Amino acid sequence: MKMSLQLKKSQQRQVKEVTRKAPEKEIPERRCIVEGEVKPVTELIRFAVSPQGDIVPDLDATLPGRGLWVSARRDAVDEAVKKGRFSRAAKARVSADANLANLVEDRLRVKCLDLLGLARRSGNLTAGFEKVKAMLAADDAVVLLAAADGAADGREKLARLAADLPLVTLFGVAELSLALGRENVVHAALSSGGLAERFLRETVRLAGFCGDRENDPTTQQAVE
Repeated sequence: MKMSLQLKKSQQRQVKEVTRKAPEKEIPERRCIVEGEVKPVTELIRFAVSPQGDIVPDLDATLPGRGLWVSARRDAVDEAVKKGRFSRAAKARVSADANLANLVEDRLRVKCLDLLGLARRSGNLTAGFEKVKAMLAADDAVVLLAAADGAADGREKLARLAADLPLVTLFGVAELSLALGRENVVHAALSSGGLAERFLRETVRLAGFCGDRENDPTTQQAVE
């Protein structure tokens, strides 16, 4: 089952629409301990060392101590584990679990789904095909969601109704339903504001981490 994030041809304009209420901020940069390249933190995963000497993902970059930054890709995290890059960067012997990349992906998914739950509680998310359709007619939607295991014709209908909106298909019906506290969620939409911006940013990071190159939002041009 393919789960992806699709951004349409007018992606650049739409991202500006999603973020229009958010002040512009300079994005800090850090060096990846695997590649040695300096990148914006939005393209990296921060790791921290626990008091027990274990490497733990720190997606929100809030844990104390020096951060160890790795490009937000599964292969980069795997290489950091296998080649001892964490110990070298920390200048101390640390323990990194062989399944660290799986843990990172799980936490990225949870982070995205938690943002959807927060959007629902704050009134910035609508679920149900007809309600999403009405939201589109009112020009209130800025990000669309369709369950990866939902009917393909539903996704295609949404795409036709709003060809210029980002369409996220990274999550299944069960995940969306649990996150939103209702049964059988297949279609949903986010309205403009900071939550939509944060959700879109995190889904881009998740898609990149999973290696979904076909739907990389920096190059993807969906079929009209």
